[in-house]
Amino acid sequence: MDGTDDRSDADAGDADAMGADTGGAKTDPPAPCAGSHTTADSRTEAGADFRTGTGPRTEAGADSRAGAGRRTEAGTGSRTGAGPRSGAGSRTEAGTGSPTGTEAEPDSDPGGGSGPGSGPGTEAGSAGEDGSGTSASADGTTPATPTTTPRGRRPVVAALMLGMALAAIDGTIVSTAVPQIVGDLGGFTVFSWLFSGYLLAVTVALPLYGKLSDTFGRKPVLIAGIILFLVGSLLCAAAWNMAALIAFRIVQGLGGGALQGTIQTIAADLYPLRERPRIQARLSTVWATSSVAGPVAGGLLAGYADWRWIFLINLPVGAVALWLVVRHLQEPSRPRPAARPRVDWAGALAVFATGALLLTALVQGGVAWPWFSAPSLGLFGASALLAALTVVIERRAAEPIIPGWVWRRRTIASVNLALGAMGLLMVAPTVFLPTYAQSVLGLGPIAAGFVLSVMTLSWPVSAAFSDRVYNRIGFRRTAMLGMSAALLILLAFPLLPYPGEAWHPALLMLLLGAALGLFQLPLIVGVQSTVGWAERGTTTASVLFCRQVGQSIGAALFGAVANGVLAARLLDAPVDGLPGDLDAVARTLENPGAVSSAAAEYLRRAVDAAVDHVYVGAAGAAALALLALITLAPRRFPVITEAADTPAAPDPAGTAEAAPAGQDR
Repeated sequence: MDGTDDRSDADAGDADAMGADTGGAKTDPPAPCAGSHTTADSRTEAGADFRTGTGPRTEAGADSRAGAGRRTEAGTGSRTGAGPRSGAGSRTEAGTGSPTGTEAEPDSDPGGGSGPGSGPGTEAGSAGEDGSGTSASADGTTPATPTTTPRGRRPVVAALMLGMALAAIDGTIVSTAVPQIVGDLGGFTVFSWLFSGYLLAVTVALPLYGKLSDTFGRKPVLIAGIILFLVGSLLCAAAWNMAALIAFRIVQGLGGGALQGTIQTIAADLYPLRERPRIQARLSTVWATSSVAGPVAGGLLAGYADWRWIFLINLPVGAVALWLVVRHLQEPSRPRPAARPRVDWAGALAVFATGALLLTALVQGGVAWPWFSAPSLGLFGASALLAALTVVIERRAAEPIIPGWVWRRRTIASVNLALGAMGLLMVAPTVFLPTYAQSVLGLGPIAAGFVLSVMTLSWPVSAAFSDRVYNRIGFRRTAMLGMSAALLILLAFPLLPYPGEAWHPALLMLLLGAALGLFQLPLIVGVQSTVGWAERGTTTASVLFCRQVGQSIGAALFGAVANGVLAARLLDAPVDGLPGDLDAVARTLENPGAVSSAAAEYLRRAVDAAVDHVYVGAAGAAALALLALITLAPRRFPVITEAADTPAAPDPAGTAEAAPAGQDR
C-alpha cells in the first residue's frame, strides 16, 4: 500500500478539498444542491465504495489506488446516516437518529485483513470489517450524544472525577490500615480478602453494568452504583468482625464496578472524538493520584483517628457526586421501545459465578493453598464448567450480558486482548517494584512508593498528548508504538546495576508511564468510537473486564514465578532456616538482626533475581499485546462519527464543506 492508506482524516479532508492527492486524481464538480445533499467519495482498489451523507453541498471525488492483491470493494454499499440504508444485494435497513456516521472497510494488509462481522445494526459486506456499523438500540434507533454545552459539562465532569476517585482510592486505602483493623476485629488469616473480595466484586460486576447502561441508560446505573457504594461504605464502618467487613467490602465493590465502567462510558458520551483524550487524561490523573494517595490516607486515618473513618470519608464525597449526577447529567432522549427491555439475569448470574470462582482460584492459589491442591483444582474445574454453561446461556439469551459480537468484531476483540495483556504486565511495577525498592535498594515505604508513583506523573501527560499522534498515524500504530517502547523498558529493568541507585528504577517507571499512556488511551478512545451509543456501555465494560482479569492472572502467574526463583536460589543459601517465599523474605530483610549480614546480602540478591524474572515475564506480556494488535486489529479503526463529533461552525453564507460521515483512524 502507498503512504496514503494511513493518512489522518484531517489530511484526507484537506486533499479532498484541494481536489488532488498523490494516490490518484480527484475532481470536485460544482454542487447543484439545495437542502439535503449527497457526498460521494469513491476509492477504487479495482472497485468502488459509495457513501451517502447529509449536508449543504454535493461533492464527487475519485481516488484510484493500486491495492495489494488488487482487491475489489463492491460499489453498491450506499449508506445514509438517517433513513434507509442500502447495502450490497439491494438490502435495505431502516434506521433513524444519530450517530449519523458510518465506517469504511479498512484496507487489507498482512495481519490486518478484513472479514465481515456481525452484530446489531450491521450488514455483512456493507458495514465496517468488524461489523460495527451504526448501532441501534432494541427498537432500532440510536440515541444522539447528550446535547450538553461545555459549561453544562463541568458539574458532570466533576461528578465523574469524584466517582473515579472513590473507586480508585478504595482499592488501596485499606492496605496500610490492616494492623489496626486486625487488632480490632481479629481475623488475621483471612484479612487478604479485604482486597480480594473488593477486586472480585468490581471485576465480575463490570459486564452486567455495561449491558444495563446500554439498556436503561447511564444515569440510573451510575446513581444505583453510587448509592450501593455508599451503603457498602457505611456498612464497612459499622462492621463488628472480619467476616462482616469482608462481606461489606464485596457490597462496596459491586458499587465500585458500576462507577468504573459507567464513568468511562459517560465520558465518551459527553465528548466528541477529538476532545475525548482531554477527559480521559483527567480521569487517568484522578485514578493514578487516588491509587497512590490511598495507602497514605489510610495510614493517616488509622493512625490519628480510627480505621472506620477510612470508609466514612466516602459518604460526603459520594453524596456530592450523587447530587451532581442527579441534577446535571442529562441523558439523550430515546424513543420508547416497542417491547419492554429484558435483562438476562440467568446470564448475569452465570457470568458472576464464573468470574467469582476463577478469580478466587487465581487470587488464593499459592497463598491460601498450593496450586495443585484439591481446592485449586476444584475451583479451576468448576469455573471451566460454569464458563461452558455461561456460553450456552448467552447464546440462547435475547439480550445477553456479554454479546457474541464483542468477540466477533476484530477491533473490539483485539483491544480486549491487548488491554488484558497490559493488565498482566502492570503487576510487575505495582506489586513487585515496592518490594524491590525496600528489600534490594533499602528504601523506606515512603521512598519506595515514590519510585512507583513517578509512573503516575508521566502516564496522564502522555495520554493527554496521544491524540496528536493517533490523528496522524492512527489508533493502532500509536498503541503499537507505546507498547513497543514499554517492551524495551521492561527488558531494560534486569540490566540495572546491583544494588544501584533509587533513580534508576524511578527513571524506568517514568518512561514506562509515558509508554503505557500512549498505548492505553488510544485503544480505549478508538474502540469506544467504533460503536454507537447503544453498544458503548457493553464495549467499555468488556475492555475494563479484560484488563481486570489480566491483573488477576498476572498476580497469580508472576507470584508463582517470583516464589519459584526464590526457592531455587535458597536451596544453596549460606544458612538454614531462611524463609521460602517473597513476602517472608521481605519481612526478614526489614529486620536487620534477624539473619547475618552474609545471609541478608544473599537474600537481597535472591529478591533481585526474582523481580528481574518478573519483569522479563512482563515483557512477554507486552509482546502478547503487540501480537494481538498486529494479527487481529484492523490497520485503521472504523470510526463512527456522531453528530456531536462534527459540530457545524457558524457559516452565514452557507458555503462550508460538510464534515465526512465516516472516518478511519
